[in-house]
Amino acid sequence: MAKVIAIANQKGGVGKTTTAINLAASLAATKRKVLLIDLDPQGNATMGSGIDKYDIPATAYELLVDEKPLVDVLVKDTSGGYHLVGANADLTAAEVRLMNVFARELRLRNALKDYRNSYDFIFIDCPPSLNMLTVNAMAAADTVLVPMQCEYFALEGLTALVETINQLAAAVNPELKIEGILRTMYDPRNRLANDVSEQLKQHFGDKVYRAVIPRNVRLAEAPSFGAPVMYYDKNSTGAKAYLALAGEMLRRADKKTVNSTASV
Repeated sequence: MAKVIAIANQKGGVGKTTTAINLAASLAATKRKVLLIDLDPQGNATMGSGIDKYDIPATAYELLVDEKPLVDVLVKDTSGGYHLVGANADLTAAEVRLMNVFARELRLRNALKDYRNSYDFIFIDCPPSLNMLTVNAMAAADTVLVPMQCEYFALEGLTALVETINQLAAAVNPELKIEGILRTMYDPRNRLANDVSEQLKQHFGDKVYRAVIPRNVRLAEAPSFGAPVMYYDKNSTGAKAYLALAGEMLRRADKKTVNSTASV
């Protein structure tokens, strides 16, 4: 059964969508079956997957509001080798349309219920705000992956995000946990970045991924070509960093499987 991971941070511009696209592509390259759900009305994950958000027949809007089956809104031919549920500006209206719907926060969880056996990983790219779309993502997810820059205000934002995750766990999804903290746009020459990185490791321990995502021009350029960075420039430091992250995630998953089997 697929592990469902929401990629979230209430602060924008931290590499959330970049992580969603490139982690999905990196895991798909290892022959894992991956689904990426774009829940951000900006549709950046859709465009970065090589799909025109202005010319997509069905999006996450139809999945959530019209309750179309997942198979009817899937895009299977993406540049990253994963399946996609796309998004565009139509998704902005979803929150209003869901306002008076019974169990509105469970729409995405219910939509995925019959399809989790079809994938190894399902990633949800959340909007950079706490709205009904984000609540749906958190209700459907097993865990939350938090990309963040190593700077002072990001550290404060992380504290608020952890509180939000705990509140949502109490309200809609008691099983929700933090998958990991991913350091993005990392510059090891920056003293503040190193200080914040150390604080993260002290507070969150092994929840902080060993893999770090550097500032990289190729990572920034790849979306304009509608492709994950590993297919735009496979030798770039950005591509190698996301492949390293995918490998770390797989090793963690294997370790948990071994430990749970041993405890039985």
